[in-house]
Amino acid sequence: MSLERINPPGLSPAGGFSHAVAATGSRIIFLAGQTALDTTGKVIGDGLVEQFETALANLLAALAAAGGTPHDLARVTVYATDVADYRRHTAELGRVWHRLAGRDYPAMAVIGAVRLWDEEALVELDGIAVLP
Repeated sequence: MSLERINPPGLSPAGGFSHAVAATGSRIIFLAGQTALDTTGKVIGDGLVEQFETALANLLAALAAAGGTPHDLARVTVYATDVADYRRHTAELGRVWHRLAGRDYPAMAVIGAVRLWDEEALVELDGIAVLP
């Protein structure tokens, strides 16, 4: 399996995402949306950064259970109930990403959502991974 992260010089610099990811492999993993739910099904974390960390950890746990690693992520979509707040915390969110997922970024998008399934949730992440 290989992922080629493509960031053409003619586009704006890719900070915290890749413009495109070419994937070759034999197993595709579709990761359901993950929020900051603990093992009892309760949303934990009062702020965006805390919730993002738990949601990302949950996404990566699901990926690991399927046999993947953060490097295998080809696409992640972030749904945020307050995009302005997300933008204000970009540096902190980047540090969380680096600590949990490393320095390889998948193709990503942030989408504003009025609310998420779990009413207390501020952020949700889903993704696609390609494994060998």
